[in-house]
Amino acid sequence: MTPRFPQARTAILTGAASPRGIGLATANYLAERGWNIGVVDLDDSESKAVAQSIAERYGVKAVGVGADVADEAAVDVAFNTLEAELPQLVALVNLAGISSPDAYLEVSSEEWDRVIRINLTGVHHVTRRAAQTMVKNELGRIVSLSSVSAQRGGGTYSKAAYSAAKAGVIGLTRAAARELGQYGVTVNAIAPGPINTDIMGGPLTEERKARMATDGVLNRIGEPLDVAAAVSYLISEDAGFVTGHTLNVDGGLYMH
Repeated sequence: MTPRFPQARTAILTGAASPRGIGLATANYLAERGWNIGVVDLDDSESKAVAQSIAERYGVKAVGVGADVADEAAVDVAFNTLEAELPQLVALVNLAGISSPDAYLEVSSEEWDRVIRINLTGVHHVTRRAAQTMVKNELGRIVSLSSVSAQRGGGTYSKAAYSAAKAGVIGLTRAAARELGQYGVTVNAIAPGPINTDIMGGPLTEERKARMATDGVLNRIGEPLDVAAAVSYLISEDAGFVTGHTLNVDGGLYMH
């Protein structure tokens, strides 16, 4: 039998402070639906400001804290702070990440390491720390952001280093789902196609949006709300039999 969610439940989101990012859109979407929110982003003041805005707007508890997800000790401190101030941690949403348009033959070792460290190792640090709490409670939902680039080998904006890191997220998702399922914790990934944010080299012009949309079948690129809605389902009580899955939110860009 699927464990019931506590009435007061918390979702912690990494990378949720960027004004036009998927993380902020998702934090607002979840708060509107009754989730208490923990915000983790690089800038402590921005994280706190976002949390305060969410709390005031939706009447939920929200706390923000600054941390580099690639720094394991900083992640541990951030979670200790959030868990002390918020209701039971039920969901983790890994959204922190960076783009990387460097071509494979030109990518430096420093750039490769930077992308893997933030986009994959950071996901590992945060996931394991959240899982430690979830396993004790025998209840949890973990969702990590991969990318259609992991499945198609790039072809959007970011290239090899990014694609490799995001493919690693899918592998980590499957392995963690296999190991954590016995404790009532589900682990899934979302692979978005092009989304209307600033991560792909700044704001997208209408011409650039139209060009990116031609690869899909819906004649548009995605919006942060498209991903937020997918996250909301995967961390819901009703999604308790979905784990180890990668949900494509890409307008038909990659069909498999």
